[in-house]
Amino acid sequence: MAVEKNNNGLQLLGFWVSPFAQRCHIALAEKGLSYESLEQDLSNKSELLLRANPVHKKIPVLLHGGRPICESLVILQYLDEAFPEASALLPSDPGARAHARFWAGFVDTKVFECGVRLWKRKAGSEPQVQARKEMVEALRTLDAELGDKPFLAGEAFGFVDVAVVPFAAWLVSYGRLGEFDVEEVCPRLVAWAERCGERESVAKSIHPPEKVWEFVGFLKNKLGDK
Repeated sequence: MAVEKNNNGLQLLGFWVSPFAQRCHIALAEKGLSYESLEQDLSNKSELLLRANPVHKKIPVLLHGGRPICESLVILQYLDEAFPEASALLPSDPGARAHARFWAGFVDTKVFECGVRLWKRKAGSEPQVQARKEMVEALRTLDAELGDKPFLAGEAFGFVDVAVVPFAAWLVSYGRLGEFDVEEVCPRLVAWAERCGERESVAKSIHPPEKVWEFVGFLKNKLGDK
């Protein structure tokens, strides 16, 4: 994960395994912006985090000259607008921009939400079985959207890829929890994740699937249904 000397007035409050914080690390790296990474203890939230995000009290939060910007997708769009001279994440065409925002939102409302239910609900329970079904459908939908394109954004790595790729490290966990074969469900998405992982911005920002699996076990033991 990138931790660089701050010379843009940028600080990122995050948590090591959070896919939402990882989006911001990747975006900052793609745009070539140096920043200070401030790792947060979510079991004992800092005064800085509580002041910066008093509404949701969650990471990630980007501080730009001390001014807080909250929510990962908002942060990604802010970086494009605040630093237009750096490589753009979103396409210039309004229709393509709307399309990119739609699929980024799809991952948050479908993949992430189903993933929470997969680890939180008791194995084999009706809610967990339903979450498995919805997860498989969501991954197949993403696989179909990718199609034969090299990236979800098209020919070049872009906003949608930044938004989605942190969840690639969670695919192994989703498959194990839901008892399905990820490569069978979304083979093109698996290959896409490998291509994205070759980018320095991604490789430095996300963790190996087995490390994520360990964290999922921690979540399940602490917060899952007994």
